[in-house]
Amino acid sequence: MARPKTAFLFDLDGTLIDSVYHHVLAWHEALEAENLPLSVWRIHRKIGMSGGLFTEQLLRETGMTMTPELDRRLRDRHAEAFGQRSAAIEPLPGARELLAWLTEAEIPWAIATSGRMETARRTIETLGVDFDRVPVVTRDQVKYAKPDPDLFITAAERLGVPIETACVVGDSVWDMLAAQRARALGIGLLSGGYGDDELVRAGAYRVFEDPAEMLAHIDEVGGRR
Repeated sequence: MARPKTAFLFDLDGTLIDSVYHHVLAWHEALEAENLPLSVWRIHRKIGMSGGLFTEQLLRETGMTMTPELDRRLRDRHAEAFGQRSAAIEPLPGARELLAWLTEAEIPWAIATSGRMETARRTIETLGVDFDRVPVVTRDQVKYAKPDPDLFITAAERLGVPIETACVVGDSVWDMLAAQRARALGIGLLSGGYGDDELVRAGAYRVFEDPAEMLAHIDEVGGRR
């Protein structure tokens, strides 16, 4: 009996799309508008979490208390600021080629992002993703996002593959922690700003610079025609 091919579950920002710092600056602008100054580097360290957990942790560092009204305003301000920057966002080197190779090799893959569809759709479209054929799971569709495993478990379910046979590909420690909790293997990319050692400590069993390097070594992570 033939063994099933490895499935790949991709994070989006910093993994397939060069958008991490656009999100950082958009959140910085949203916080500044609410008179909540916070260093850019502190914001970056939390990119990749679920939006709710993200804002709660940021506000904890400012000593403020989250309210439903403040949460809504911050989300709206971030979405607006990110939207103004999104036209300049491009796929990371090798991202389109990696996804095309997997498709041609008939290896199942999906996208699972802690962003909401309102901010993710345009950037996903730059990858040429066919929404009718490729599962795309966003924050809107699960109860909890990273570091909880819900996004990746849902993506595997939509592919019809056991999560234990999948590889989660992400750029942040939150991706790797979610992969471990889902009992999937984690592949780290350096294209989101986290270091090799950080990704390995969080559970990555392989680390590549970007999608292009991952494609060049795809056989090392179970990618075979």
